Amino acid sequence: MEGKNEILQKIRDPSLTGKMKLILLLALPAVIENFFQTFIGFVDVYFLSKIGLAEVSAVGATNAILAIYFAVFMAIGVASNIRVANALGANNAERARHIGQQALILAVLFGVLTGVVTLFFARPLLMLMGLEEQVLDIGEIYFRIVAIPSIFMSLMFVLSANLRGAGDTRSPMKVSIIINVIHAALGYALIFGVWGFPEMGVAGAALATVASRLLGTLLLIYYIQHSEKLAFKKSYWQVDWLHQKELASLGSPAAAEVLFMRAGQIVYFGFIVSLGTDVFAAHQIAGNVEVISYMVGYGFATAVTILAGQQIGAAKTDAAATYAKLGSWMALGLMSVLGAFLFFFGDWAGSLFTEDAAVINNIGIALKVSGAFQPFLAVLITLTGAYQAANNTTFPMYLTAVGMWVIRAGLVYFLGIYLGWGLTGVWIAIGIDIIFRAGALTINFIRGNWMKLEKAAEPKTECHPQTTKETMSACVNNY
Repeated sequence: MEGKNEILQKIRDPSLTGKMKLILLLALPAVIENFFQTFIGFVDVYFLSKIGLAEVSAVGATNAILAIYFAVFMAIGVASNIRVANALGANNAERARHIGQQALILAVLFGVLTGVVTLFFARPLLMLMGLEEQVLDIGEIYFRIVAIPSIFMSLMFVLSANLRGAGDTRSPMKVSIIINVIHAALGYALIFGVWGFPEMGVAGAALATVASRLLGTLLLIYYIQHSEKLAFKKSYWQVDWLHQKELASLGSPAAAEVLFMRAGQIVYFGFIVSLGTDVFAAHQIAGNVEVISYMVGYGFATAVTILAGQQIGAAKTDAAATYAKLGSWMALGLMSVLGAFLFFFGDWAGSLFTEDAAVINNIGIALKVSGAFQPFLAVLITLTGAYQAANNTTFPMYLTAVGMWVIRAGLVYFLGIYLGWGLTGVWIAIGIDIIFRAGALTINFIRGNWMKLEKAAEPKTECHPQTTKETMSACVNNY
C-alpha cells in the first residue's frame, strides 16, 4: 500500500507550488473522507425529516450528547496522529507503530466506558437538553442503539488518525466512501421499510449507523495490517505507561477543548430548544448543510497537521510554519466560495428537508449568517491543526473555553432569547465566537508563540520493561 511517505518522496518540492500540491494531495482525500463521514448524519436527518420534525430534533439532541463522546475519541486520535507524524518525521517508524497501538488500547477502554454510561444513563443525559416528552422518547431509542456499541466509533477515530499520521489519507477516504454508501442504502431500507426490510423509523437509522461503523472498523484494521509502518506487533499490545503518558499529555488538553465546546453546545442547545421544536429542527438542518463547508476546513487541517508534524519531528520549524500558512490561505479561499453558496442558496437547501415555510425561512436566515463567517472558520480550523502539530493543544483549549462559555453561550441567550432575535441571534453569536477564536489564534501564530516543542516526545535513554529481542535494535536507537 502506498502511504504518504512514499508519495512525499515522489513529489517533494521546496518551491511554493510544490508545497501547495503536497497540501492538496493530502487534503483532498481527507475532505472526501470528512464529507462522507458527515454524510451519515446528513442522510439520517434527510430521511427522518420525511417522517417528522420531532425525529430530526431527537437525533440532533442525541448527537449533541454523542459529541461529548467524540471529544474523548478525537483527543486520543489527535494525540496519536501527532505522535505518529512526529516519529516518522524523525525517521523512527518503530516508535510510530508502538504509540499507534498504545492509542488503540485507550480507544478500546474509552469505547467500552462510554457504552456502559449510555446503557445506564441514556435518558437522564437526554433530559439535560430540556426536550419535550415525545422528542425525549424518540431520542432515547436512537441514543441507546447508536451509543452502547461506542467502541466502534472510538476505534474508527483512532485507526483513521494513525493512518493519517503516517500520511495515508487515501485509505480512510476509501473506507468512508464504502461505509456511507452502505449506510445510506441500509438506512433508507430500515427507516421506510423497503426491499423486504421492516419499517423501523428512527431505530432503523440507528441500526444502519452502527452496522456501517462496524464495517468501517474492520476495513480500517485491514488497511493498518497492510501498512509497512503501522502493522500490529503482538509485543506492542502490552500497556506502556511511558507512551500512555505521552498520549495523555497531548490528548488531555485536546479532549478538554472539545469537551468545553460540546458541553457549551448542550447549554446553548437548551436555549434554542426553549424557542420551540420547529426552531431547533431548523437549527439542526442548517447545521447539517453548513457542515459541508466545515469538512473542507478539516481536510486542510488534516494536511497541515501531517506536514507540520513531520517537519517539526525533523526539526524544520520554518517549513512547518510555511505549511500552516499555506494551508490556512487555501482553506480560506475554498470556504469563502462555499460561504457564498450558503448565503445565496440557503433557502433552497432548507426546502430539501421540509415544506414548512417558517422552518425554511429560519434555515435560510441561519445559513446567510453562517456564510458570512466561513472565511474566519477556515482560519480557526486550519490553525488549530497547526497548533496541534506543534504539540500545543493548551492554547486552543483555553480559547474554546472562553469562546463557548462566555461568548457563544452568553450571546445566544442575550441575542436569541433576551432580545428576541430568535435563530438569527443564535447564529450571529456563533459567528462572533468563531471570529474571536480565529483572531486570537492568528495573532499568537504571527507572534511565533504557537509551538510548544518541549511537549514533543522525548527519546528514551534506556529500554522499557516490555522491550523484546525483536524490538531491541529500535530501543538502542532511542525509540
